[in-house]
Amino acid sequence: MSSRILESLIYWRDVKKSGIVFGAGLITLVAISSFSVISVFAYLSLLALVGTVAFRVYKSVTQAVQKTNDGHPFKEYLELDLTLSQEKVQHFAGVAVAHINGFVAELRRLFLVEDIIDSIKFGVILWVFTYIGAWFNGMTLVILAFVSLFTLPKVYENNKQSIDTYLDLVRNKLTEITDKIRVALPIGNKKPVAAAAAESDKDK
Repeated sequence: MSSRILESLIYWRDVKKSGIVFGAGLITLVAISSFSVISVFAYLSLLALVGTVAFRVYKSVTQAVQKTNDGHPFKEYLELDLTLSQEKVQHFAGVAVAHINGFVAELRRLFLVEDIIDSIKFGVILWVFTYIGAWFNGMTLVILAFVSLFTLPKVYENNKQSIDTYLDLVRNKLTEITDKIRVALPIGNKKPVAAAAAESDKDK
């Protein structure tokens, strides 16, 4: 359910809802980058509280003047079940543990050079990150990631065919270069991708 809601937001299925979430999130992140997290949380909470109190008073006065009995204006939200069931907690915990275990196993494989080509690729990525870290601080990267989350999926959806074509070209070129490096390095313990595919076809 939550994944469908997230997908609906990042793909802008409902422009109004996505715009509200994107605008509110971006304003919050920019505020956090300029002020402390505690100050931002306190001011946003205070703003929300003032809004709900003002709306509650307005509805109460309106009901008194019109002599209606519509009840509490936030009754629908007060009756929402926000409790987490034990099954949901166990499910999320299981998913988190599985991702953590996979992440740790992958780091061990890369740092202990199980495959030298993969470790070299990892080293290149870390080297690029040193430059990214010098250009941007952590909060700027978070803001860029948030903006990308609400823009790149929609751009990809609208230009899927052409983007996939270019990605396939880049992927094939990288595979070709990687295979050449594997052949040149005697300590690489995996067969080149192209060679492995050819051998598999021959066996068939």
